[in-house]
Amino acid sequence: MSEAQVHEANVERVRQLLEAGDAAKLHQYLEAFHPSDIADVIESLDDEQRASVLAVLSDEVASATLAEMEEEEHPEELLVADPERVAELVRELSADDAADIIGDLPSAAQQEVLAQLPLTDAAELRDLLAYDEETAGGVMTTDVVSVAESASVNEAIEEIRRQAAEGEDFYSVFVVDRDGRLLGTVSLQDLVLSQPTRRINEVIEPVLTAVPVSMDQEEVARVMSRYNLVSIPVVDPAQRLIGRITFDDVMDIVEAETTEDILRFSGSSAEEYLAGGVGQAIKNRLPWLALALLTTSVAAVVIYLFRSVVEQAVILAAIMPVIAALGGNAGTQALAVTVRRLALDPDRHGTWRVVGKELAVGLVNGAVIGSLAAIIGYLIPEGSVYLGFVVMFAMWGNLIVAGFAGAFVPVLLEKLGADPAVASSVFFTALTDIFGFFFLLGLASWILLPQLG
Repeated sequence: MSEAQVHEANVERVRQLLEAGDAAKLHQYLEAFHPSDIADVIESLDDEQRASVLAVLSDEVASATLAEMEEEEHPEELLVADPERVAELVRELSADDAADIIGDLPSAAQQEVLAQLPLTDAAELRDLLAYDEETAGGVMTTDVVSVAESASVNEAIEEIRRQAAEGEDFYSVFVVDRDGRLLGTVSLQDLVLSQPTRRINEVIEPVLTAVPVSMDQEEVARVMSRYNLVSIPVVDPAQRLIGRITFDDVMDIVEAETTEDILRFSGSSAEEYLAGGVGQAIKNRLPWLALALLTTSVAAVVIYLFRSVVEQAVILAAIMPVIAALGGNAGTQALAVTVRRLALDPDRHGTWRVVGKELAVGLVNGAVIGSLAAIIGYLIPEGSVYLGFVVMFAMWGNLIVAGFAGAFVPVLLEKLGADPAVASSVFFTALTDIFGFFFLLGLASWILLPQLG
C-alpha cells in the first residue's frame, strides 16, 4: 500500500476503536506508532476524537505527539483537557516546544497551566512566551550546554554530564564568561583528547556566528543555511547566551515561511489557511479582486479603442487570449524568480542584474515563441503572411514586457513599501494584457488591415 493508503487505514482503525469505546486496545494500537505518525492520524480526526486519543496516550507519547503536530492544530485538543493534564504533557517537552503549545492557548488557560508547573519551569516558559513568535527568541530553546572559560577540562566534562542529563540532545558546548557572555565553543573531541588539567580557555574555538534574540526567524534560517549549522546560539543585547536554535526548528521555520509566501503570492493569508472560514477568505481576497477588475478594465479600454480593427479582422479575437496567456505565463516565471530573490537577499545585491536577466530572457524567448506563433498565424484558416508577422511581433513584444514587468514590478513595489509577494501579480498581469492587446491590434491596423483593403 502507498503511504496515503496506510494513513487512511490507520485513521479508519482509530475511528473504529473510538466508536467501540475500547480505550485499552486504542492505547495498545497507538503506542506502537512513532509520534509523528500519531500526529498525522490525530490531525485527520474531529475535535472530540482528538481529545479522546490524547486521553489514552501516556504522558511521554502524548507530549511527543503534540510536539510533532502543526501548531495550529494544538488548541482544539488542549482546550478540552484539564490544566493538570496539559501541565503534565508540557513538562515532558523541551522549553521551546512547551512554549509553542502553551502559547496557542487563550491567556487565561495559559495562566492555569503555568500555575501547575514548578516555579522555575513556569518562569522559563513565561520568558519564552514574551518573545515574538516569529523571532529567534520565539523559536529558540533555553536548553543549552555551557561551561565556564575558567574551568578545567575535567570540571567541564563533569558539568556537561550534569547539564546533558537534564536537557535535550545537544550539538555544541558553549563557553561563557562569569557574566554569561558567549565567548566561543569547545568540541567534545577536544575535551576528550585534552589533559584533564587544561583550562577551557586554552581549547576554546571562536563562534562562527550568533543571532540576536530579536532577529526574524526567516533570517535565522538563512544564516544557518549559509553556514551549514546544525545549531546556532542566541544572545541578548549584552551578548549573554540565552538559548539556541537547532536544525529541526529551522525546518519548521522554512515550511511555515514558504506556506506564508505562497498564500501572500496568491492574495490569501495564513489566517485563511488555518481557519478556513468563508468570511476570512472573502476579506482577504476581495480587495485584490477589486483592484484586478480596475487594472484589467484598462485592457478592455485598449480593445474598445481598436474595435474597428477587430471588426475587420475577426481572427484577431481568437488570437488575443493566446497573446495574453503567454504574456501572463512568462511574467509569472519572472515574478517568481524575482520575489524569491528579494526574499533570500536582504541586502539586495544584484537585484537589478536579475531585472536585466529577465529582460534578456524575455527577448530571446519572445523571438522563439513569436516565430512559432507566426507559423501558426500563417497556417490557420484566414491566416496569411501578414497575420503571421503581426502575431510574431506582438508575441515578441509582449514577452519582453512580461519579463521586464515580472522582474521590475516587485522591485518597485518593495521600494514603495508594498509587499511584492502580495501586490505584484495584479499589476504585471494588467501590464501584459494591456501591452499584448496594444501590440497585436496596433500592428494589425498598420500591417494587416491595408492588405484586407
